[in-house]
Amino acid sequence: MAAAGRPLPDAPARRRRKEARPQELLAAALALFAEKGFAATRAEEVAARAGVSKGTLYLYYPSKEELLKAVIRENLSQLIAEGQGLVETAQCSTAELLLLLMHTWWDRVGNTPAAAIHKIILSEVRNFPDIGEFYGREVIVPAEHLLMTAVQRGIDRGEFRPVPVREVALGLLAPVIFLSLHQHSLGACGARIRTLDTRSVLSAHIDLVLRGLQRRGDPLDDAPPLQVPTC
Repeated sequence: MAAAGRPLPDAPARRRRKEARPQELLAAALALFAEKGFAATRAEEVAARAGVSKGTLYLYYPSKEELLKAVIRENLSQLIAEGQGLVETAQCSTAELLLLLMHTWWDRVGNTPAAAIHKIILSEVRNFPDIGEFYGREVIVPAEHLLMTAVQRGIDRGEFRPVPVREVALGLLAPVIFLSLHQHSLGACGARIRTLDTRSVLSAHIDLVLRGLQRRGDPLDDAPPLQVPTC
């Protein structure tokens, strides 16, 4: 029974709040890990940022390490899995497919707070090797496989010349990691340092790679840069 003059919250509203809580905790954790570093962030700070008690935080995530793993799964693992599904079902050319994969990554990760995850991992991995191993299994290996599958698709369809598939996949990945790190290091300095037009850098990189993959006499030889398609 409600206290006098204080009606109970509506049950559906309480249910919606409870369902939203994991997302609120993950967003708070990502923000604090980016600001302070994983080691320096205390669980109670994450709880306070999300507006809950420390006990409530531990109901969802039993340790700070599990909280970071959940941040990685939510922001990176799911996106890579979606990309793999797209590679398997896309009807567009492989050049268009790679363009879509890379720009989707930028829209969903590189140009969002999730870009900080790469900096968090690189700065903390020596002290938290278990997190590094988890990141390797959840992100590095699947991301390599995704891009290797896409490049191999282009070779099999006669769209790309034969190339070392894993090395090309790593060549695609390296600049996007660099751009993420830039967003949360030198790029965060604003007017004090010359900033990058990160989307233009990404587009130029993709254009270079696609022209390097093409077979001689390919229509891309004299074509303008590709536009992001819907595959």
